[in-house]
Amino acid sequence: MITIAVQAADFDTGQEIRQLQADRTDVGGIAIFAGQVRDTGDKPLGFMHLEHYPGMTEASLQQTAEQAEQRWALIDIRIVHRIGDLLPGDQIVFVGVSSIHREAAFNACEFIMDHLKTHAPFWKKEYYRDGSTKWVDAKQTDQQRYARWHQHN
Repeated sequence: MITIAVQAADFDTGQEIRQLQADRTDVGGIAIFAGQVRDTGDKPLGFMHLEHYPGMTEASLQQTAEQAEQRWALIDIRIVHRIGDLLPGDQIVFVGVSSIHREAAFNACEFIMDHLKTHAPFWKKEYYRDGSTKWVDAKQTDQQRYARWHQHN
C-alpha cells in the first residue's frame, strides 16, 4: 500500500511508524528517513519556503513509490512532505517503508529519498536573517546518489 501526503501541517513520526506496523505480523523490517530543515551555517537561516505544483507533485511521489515496489518486495510505503514556511529544526520529510526483509526496506527507503532530493517537483528557497535569499538546487552528490539506481550493468 502506498500513502502520499503533501501538506503544510507537521506530522507525527511515531504515528507514521505505527501506520507502517498496522497490526501486521508479516512485517520483518521498517526503514525510515525523517528529515529536518537545517541551518547550513553559511549564513544564519531564518526559514525555508517550499512550493509545489498540486497534483503533479503527488503523482511524481506516487510514481517513485511504484518504482520502488517494482524493484523490491515491499508491504507498505508512506511519504509525507511538508510545504510552506519551515524553520530550522522543523520536520520536512518522512519516508517509511515496510517489508518482510530489512534489506528491501533499507534499499527502497534510500531509493525514494534519492529521487525526492533530485527529481520531486518541490521548489525550495532559503531566507536568511540578513535579508538575502537563495533557491536550493540538488547537490552534485545528490545527483550521483540518484544516478547509481539507474546504472545499467
